[in-house]
Amino acid sequence: MTPMSRPITRSDTTRTARLWLTAGTVLAAGAIWAVQAAAEGHETIIISHGFNDYGDLAYPADFERLNYINPDAPKGGEIAIWAQGTFDSLNPYATKSGTPGSQSSIMYERVMSGTADEVGSAYCLLCKTIEYPESQDWVIFHMRDDVLFSDGTPLTAYDFVFSHELLRDEGTPSLAAFLKAQIASVEALDDYTVKFVFSPDYPNRGLISQVGSTPVWSKAWYEETGAKLDESRFETAPGSGPYMVGSYDAGRRIVYTRNPDYWGADHPLSVGHYNFDSIRVEYFADSTAAFEAFKTGEYTFRQENSSLTWATRYDFPALDNGWAVQETVDSGNVPSATGMVLNLRRPILQDVRVREALGLMFNFTWTNDTLQYGLFQQRESFWQNSELAATGVATGRELELLESVADLIDPALLTDEVTMPHTSGARQLDRGNLRRALDLMEQAGWVANDQGMLEKDGEVFKIEFLESSPSFDRIITPYIDNLKALGLDATYNRVDPAQFQARRQEFDYDIIYGGYTSGLQEGNGLGQKYGSDEVDDVFNPAGFSHPAVDKLIQIVIDAQDYDEMAAGTRAIDRIMRAERFVVPAWYLGRSWLAYYTMFEHPAELPPYAVGELDFWWYNDAKADELRAAGALR
Repeated sequence: MTPMSRPITRSDTTRTARLWLTAGTVLAAGAIWAVQAAAEGHETIIISHGFNDYGDLAYPADFERLNYINPDAPKGGEIAIWAQGTFDSLNPYATKSGTPGSQSSIMYERVMSGTADEVGSAYCLLCKTIEYPESQDWVIFHMRDDVLFSDGTPLTAYDFVFSHELLRDEGTPSLAAFLKAQIASVEALDDYTVKFVFSPDYPNRGLISQVGSTPVWSKAWYEETGAKLDESRFETAPGSGPYMVGSYDAGRRIVYTRNPDYWGADHPLSVGHYNFDSIRVEYFADSTAAFEAFKTGEYTFRQENSSLTWATRYDFPALDNGWAVQETVDSGNVPSATGMVLNLRRPILQDVRVREALGLMFNFTWTNDTLQYGLFQQRESFWQNSELAATGVATGRELELLESVADLIDPALLTDEVTMPHTSGARQLDRGNLRRALDLMEQAGWVANDQGMLEKDGEVFKIEFLESSPSFDRIITPYIDNLKALGLDATYNRVDPAQFQARRQEFDYDIIYGGYTSGLQEGNGLGQKYGSDEVDDVFNPAGFSHPAVDKLIQIVIDAQDYDEMAAGTRAIDRIMRAERFVVPAWYLGRSWLAYYTMFEHPAELPPYAVGELDFWWYNDAKADELRAAGALR
C-alpha cells in the first residue's frame, strides 16, 4: 500500500468509530461517544483496531485474515535454515555480552503487529483496540483477556507495564534514553487496560506505534528467577508467541517448536501463519560450508547472498533431479544502505575530502562485472528505490527545509545536483579516480613521502578493514589493493565472528562492510541512527552526526502528513550523501531463494516479505518422495 499523502482527519476518525459500531464490538459504547464528542466540538477520542501515522488502514476492524496468505495452509513438517558463526545465548535482548541465537525473538509477541502488504500500519495483536485523542498526547491499550504465555499463565496489563519498564531500565542505552524522555507515565488501569501518557516536552508523532511495538514478557518469571533483560543466558522467559525453544546444542543448532496451545492460532493476523511444526537453525563457520550442507539436504531453505554462488554453483544433483529449486522474488522494501562504513570516531576520517578519496578507490563497475556477474545495481541513496530518495536539484518543500538549515550546510546543497556515486572504468584501478583521490588527499594535508606513502605530520596514513566472513575476501582484497596504490598503509583483517562482534560493539574498527536500515516511512528511529545524541549507538556504525540533520530529524518526527515527512527525509538523504561516510556498494532489489520442493507458498507473495517462516507451508507427500529418493538428511 502506498502511504496516503494527507493527515488523519476528523472524518477519518468518525469512520473508524463507525467501523466499530458495525463490527458490534464490546467497545461500541466508546465508539458512539467518539462520534458524539466530535459533534459537540470536543477533541475526538479515536477508538480503533490499528494505527497508521499517515494514512488509512488497509484492513477494516472486522477483517478475518490477511489478503496474501493461504487460509487453508496445512500445519506440519519442519523448515531448516542456516546461520553463520556461533551463539552463546538465547536471549536476543542481551546488550552486555554474548551472541544471541538466530530467531531467538520468535518466542515473544508485540502488542501490535504490521503486515507484509502495507506500509506503516500496525494492528492490535495482544490488544483488542487502542484509544487515543486527536492530539495523540496519550494512548490506552485495551488488552485481550485470552492471551497466554507458553507456561499457561495469562498475559495481563501488568506484564505490558513491566516489559516497558524493563526496556527502560535494561534495554539498549539509546532506547532507554528515548523511553525515559518521551514517556511521561505508564499505568495499568486494571488487569487488561494500559495507559501511556507522553511527555509534553517532546513531539509525540509516532509514539503510539513505538509503544505498540513493545514485546511483552512475563513479570512473574523475571521476578521469580531474578533474571536480567540485558544478560546473556540460555534460560528463556516464557513468551506468548507461536514458537518455543524445543532443543539446542550450544553453538551448533537450535530447534524451535510450534506451541500446540498457542492462544492466537485463530487471530486474523495469525490465520495461515506459523504452519511448520518446527524451525531448525543449523550453524556453520561460513557460507561456503553452509552451501555444501544445503546441497546434501542437511538444511532445506536458503536465501542466497553471494552472486558468485548464485551464478556458478547451483548445478548440484538436488537441482538437476528437481528436488530443489531456485527462485527470484521481487522486493518492495528499501534496501539497506550498505557499503564500506567509515568510522568517523577515528581522527584520520574526520575530513570529508579523505572520505571522498577512499570512496573513489572502490570500483563498483569492475567489482560487479568481474566478481558479481553483473547481477547488482549500485546504490545511490540511503532510501534507494523509494519516494524518500533525494533526486536532482532540491525543489519545493525539500528546498525550503534545506534553506531553514542553510547556515549549517554546504551552500552547494541548495543549488547543485544531489551527490551521486562516482563512476569507474573497466579496470580494477581507475587511473582517473586515482588522480582525483590523490588531489583530495593532498588538499587534506596528506602528501607522499620518499617511499610513496601518504603521510601528515610525520605519520603515515594507516587504515584497517575489519571483516569476519571469508565470502567478502574477493570483494575487499581488490579494494585494499587500490587503497595501497593511493599510498595508504591499508590492511585487511579477517577475524572470527566472536571477535568481530566484540570489536564492532566497541566501535574498534576503521572500516567495515555494514550500513543502516531504512524504511518506507521514517520517524523517531531516525534519531537513533543519525542523531547527535546517539553517536555511540550500535545502530550508528559510522558514528555520524550533523547539526542540520538533527534539526531535520525533528521536522520528520513532527510531520503531520506523508509529504512533510518525505520532504524532510529527502533533505536528510541529500546532506548525508554529501558527507560520504558510507562508500555506496551494491543492492539487489530482489531476493534469491533456494529450497527443497516440499515447501510451498502463496502464488503471489506480498511486496514487503518473503515470509518463509511465517506463511509458507509443508507438503507431506512431496517430503515423503524426497526422503524416499535420498534427497534429505
